[in-house]
Amino acid sequence: MERREFLKVAGTAGIAAATSSVFAQQRKPSFKTPKASGKSAAGLVTPKLDTVRVALIGLGARGSGHLAQMLTIEGAKVTAICDNHAPTLDAAKKRFEKKGLPVPPAYGKDDTDYKNMLDRDDIDIVIISTPWNWHVPMSVDAMKRGKHAFVEVPASPTVEGCWELVDTSERTQKHCMMMENVCYGREELMVLNMCRLGLFGELLHGEAAYIHDLRWQMKEIVHGTGSWRTHEYTKRNGNLYPTHGLGPVAQYMNLNRGDRMDYLASMSSPARVRDIYAEKNFPADSLRRKEKYICGDINTTLVKTVLGRTIMVQWDEQLPRPYNRLNFIQGTNGAWGGFPNRMVIEGVTPSTEDWVEGDGLESYFKKYDHPLWLRIGELAKQMGGHGGMDFVMLWRMIYCLRNGLPLDQDVYDAASWSVIAPLSEWSVANRGTSVDIPDFTRGKWKTITPLEIVS
Repeated sequence: MERREFLKVAGTAGIAAATSSVFAQQRKPSFKTPKASGKSAAGLVTPKLDTVRVALIGLGARGSGHLAQMLTIEGAKVTAICDNHAPTLDAAKKRFEKKGLPVPPAYGKDDTDYKNMLDRDDIDIVIISTPWNWHVPMSVDAMKRGKHAFVEVPASPTVEGCWELVDTSERTQKHCMMMENVCYGREELMVLNMCRLGLFGELLHGEAAYIHDLRWQMKEIVHGTGSWRTHEYTKRNGNLYPTHGLGPVAQYMNLNRGDRMDYLASMSSPARVRDIYAEKNFPADSLRRKEKYICGDINTTLVKTVLGRTIMVQWDEQLPRPYNRLNFIQGTNGAWGGFPNRMVIEGVTPSTEDWVEGDGLESYFKKYDHPLWLRIGELAKQMGGHGGMDFVMLWRMIYCLRNGLPLDQDVYDAASWSVIAPLSEWSVANRGTSVDIPDFTRGKWKTITPLEIVS
């Protein structure tokens, strides 16, 4: 390139960069907290239910597991089911027949038939296991019709949707819980117990992740999770799935209950691996070869809390790498890390320079296992579902509803954990610029009591 052409191009690039920076500042979201139109849902307690009448929307990958376990939990009765995929709905009906149970009313003639199901008066709670874009409308419709909403992760893919869930729960005084099952894993429960006991000292930093090679889902074209989720990678770039790692760390730190996430900054790597996978596994005229994947292969988001603590949240569903949620928490007196589990606590473990791990952790599990796992853990392992965490979560949901107790996760957790996704997208698009995280509690985080699952 000749010098004159080079200077012209360089000047244009400089102007573009400056314009981009100004544009980023102009476009920075301003999340003014909307005025509350109902009563706070913090610590929400609803009338005891002798039998919890359960309806399920979505009976595929996640929903089929929820249905199977709900048919075994004492005090739960499935009274209606819904899925717009006829083979999946038929498979769900057969579960009842195999158990010798009457098949409940089934819905699924079209995408909105679930609304007809919600009009029934024999439903107390609705479990929603559908594609992400349906989570908010289905949860809102359920609460408006007098049902408690239990929705799969993430609860909402948009900031506006998060506020809609909060406002609807407050207005209706109905539970809206995002079913973050990882909060009920044995390790996560034990670490929560240890945090409550103060073993790690003052908590300063956490690391959370969802690292899981799910490229195989791209082969699900017509039906299955990959049939809709793969498309998300063609239109979004950020941390699209933050809650599995973040949920437990948020509970360790008492976020929304004495502290809250204040702002974040996010960056993504280039998007490479899905194109490579598509080229190796699909013919040239395939939809997967024609799609353009823009979501970075790995995203790293840094969060700062009001009290000054830090959290790193990573996401990667495509790179060749073993499964990992990190599950790391660091305090002034020690730390716990996951995958593999390891621990060091000053004055408790032999040294602060060497991890205690493997068989060396067994005595600590025996000493610090969470009371909930001690009560239901063995049965949970038999019932399955991600090592038993799914069963513990569902059992605990039913237990709280039958005994008039607050749920372990509320609508503010659902909103604040989920909103990391859309905010990370904005930050990535704006050179990692920090962005405020909305206060969905409207200031009540200062007085909401910490999670009291530990006795």
